[in-house]
Amino acid sequence: MRYNKPATIIGLALVAAIAASRAQQSDIVIKLTGGQKKTIALPDFRGAGAAAQYTDLFNRTVYEDVQRSGLLAMAAKSFYPLNPPQQETDLRPTPAPAAPRRGEQPQPPNCNGRCLSDWAGAPTSANYLGFGYAAGQTGQFVAFGHFYNTGIADPNAAKVFRKLYTGALSEEGARKAAHEYAADILQQFGVPSLAGTRIYFVSDRSARGTKEIWVMDFDGANQRPITSYKSISTMPAVSPDGLRLAFTSYAKGQPQIMMYSTETGRFIPFFNPPAPTNGTPSFTPDGEQVLFASSIGGFMQIFVSDRSGANARRLSTTRAIEVEPKVNPKNPSELLFVSGRGGLQQIYKMNMGGSDVVRLTNGEGEASNPAWHPEGKHIAFAWTRGYAPGNWNIFLMDVASGETVQLTHGEGRNENPSWAPDGRHIVFSSNRGGRSSQIYSMLADGTAVTPLTRDGSNWMPVWSK
Repeated sequence: MRYNKPATIIGLALVAAIAASRAQQSDIVIKLTGGQKKTIALPDFRGAGAAAQYTDLFNRTVYEDVQRSGLLAMAAKSFYPLNPPQQETDLRPTPAPAAPRRGEQPQPPNCNGRCLSDWAGAPTSANYLGFGYAAGQTGQFVAFGHFYNTGIADPNAAKVFRKLYTGALSEEGARKAAHEYAADILQQFGVPSLAGTRIYFVSDRSARGTKEIWVMDFDGANQRPITSYKSISTMPAVSPDGLRLAFTSYAKGQPQIMMYSTETGRFIPFFNPPAPTNGTPSFTPDGEQVLFASSIGGFMQIFVSDRSGANARRLSTTRAIEVEPKVNPKNPSELLFVSGRGGLQQIYKMNMGGSDVVRLTNGEGEASNPAWHPEGKHIAFAWTRGYAPGNWNIFLMDVASGETVQLTHGEGRNENPSWAPDGRHIVFSSNRGGRSSQIYSMLADGTAVTPLTRDGSNWMPVWSK
């Protein structure tokens, strides 16, 4: 969101393949996404009885969760052997290769999918195999999930885990079991699952001329409204523990900060300074303080207060608009903010005392929406560098070196990036394709862009644990 014009504050309102290749080669991206990927094969579970109608959803959810992680390469299903296992007893040790005929090369044994070597060899070439089956038992959806290392010929030694997953005999129960199975697969590689995390965002779908705060699951499921003011509510921010949601709302007239408990579903009192505009809230890493911008002295400036809004004190003192404070999650004495003190809005860094101000972006174009990576060394942000004013793209920056990497390229207005708790994904808003603004997720290298919303227009996503 732009802040270089006072009206905006009052409102609080080159080829893609080449670019992606450059991003993948960047040291920043390698640090955030890891090295070369192993390959996994995930043949579909078969469903029996009452579970059969939900098995397609289960299979699709498992596949999408693992694929979305960006951790593993997905073996093409067209290359799978024709007879994949469903149970442990379906697997058998790889037999010794038959003696070749004179003048011919030895042929690898083929068990038609029942030996791990069938999956490890070409054309599947998978390093890991996940398989199982689903059934309806005593009114529940039950899935038996297995995971094997195909590089070990003996099935007993190759088994990584076998687990039972249950849920209600419904779409929700099948999705729950699938998320849990996928999470156990990802856990083997030290990567947490995003299942259970939520994304808060702004949407106008409730009624024409209004903007409300909504929430959805990490994969776009279960979209539902949080507010229903029939007004303008924007700029959500979530406390590190996920229990408090702060946002800016016009529901009471002038734009003010409001606080909401995600535990109780009730609003929490928050004292706003007596100013025409208070907005762009964020939390300190311990959740005990709130940073925000206020026009109490004229220009929007950075303030910090208790999480109740009490004991507010001013951190910036310039005759310029300064907004969007974000505290480093690993260094609570350091914060980012957006300022027009040097002309066009840029991203700056300072300490919590308001001193040691350093500009991070180089002054080209306009920069906005800084978001700290969970490890506190990198940021994602929106920037117009290299584009006409008003055209934004998502960039990464190594704060220490100043090195930047561009993640989106010439696909509309891309802004408001927010990191997932796993540090491997980013959610952002974009009007790519000439459509209304929608919410998308992508990997930290700019690949695997996935739409999460479709109804109405949607902006300002924030990913929460």
